[in-house]
Amino acid sequence: MLLVLLLGAGVLLDRVAVGVAEAQVSRQLAATAGLAGRPDVEVRGFPFLTQAVGGRYDEVRISLTAEQLGRPAGTTADVVLRGVRVPLSAVLAGDVERVPVDRIDGTATLSYGLLADQLGGNTTLRREGDGLRITRTVDVLGYTLPLTAVGTVALDGDVLVIDVERATGAGVDVPGFLVDRVSDLLDLRYRVELPFDLRLTEVTPAADGVDVRVAARDTVLGAP
Repeated sequence: MLLVLLLGAGVLLDRVAVGVAEAQVSRQLAATAGLAGRPDVEVRGFPFLTQAVGGRYDEVRISLTAEQLGRPAGTTADVVLRGVRVPLSAVLAGDVERVPVDRIDGTATLSYGLLADQLGGNTTLRREGDGLRITRTVDVLGYTLPLTAVGTVALDGDVLVIDVERATGAGVDVPGFLVDRVSDLLDLRYRVELPFDLRLTEVTPAADGVDVRVAARDTVLGAP
């Protein structure tokens, strides 16, 4: 019975320590990455105290909202930090200026509402196969044109690119020369700004928005 109680106390102490560390890590990440708010942090691995004493955390999961990122509504990010190295003494003293990380992987989501706002007007976007379907009403040369288009989505460095492949009048007869003229109005280049020195690696249309895979290797999170 005594052994069971001791083990239970050890587990409880470990979980309490995790909660304290997660709060500390959240505060420090907000400062070192220049975030507008403290993210949700989950430190994985058991026992935690062994990681804390060693100053190396196997896996830290971070969930970021648009407000925390300081980005427009409709932006979210979920990232996993692996091999986070922070001395226990620095954590206890609240003096963490640099956070070396072996690897960061994750996904940033840009909602279709956010991207539609960038195009303006009454634009709507939705997934269609591996691409996007875009609808928008535009005014050009005295005509009000309801357009529908199919476009591709790709990355150009840190820029998300929506490129219209073909556009047609949505349920109305529209002169071909006008459709060709306004197709470029449905194209979009949107710069994605993310913390932690992340780079964009892949983009995929999803149900509620465009998912962008992000990654970083051997990076150091430092005070801004």
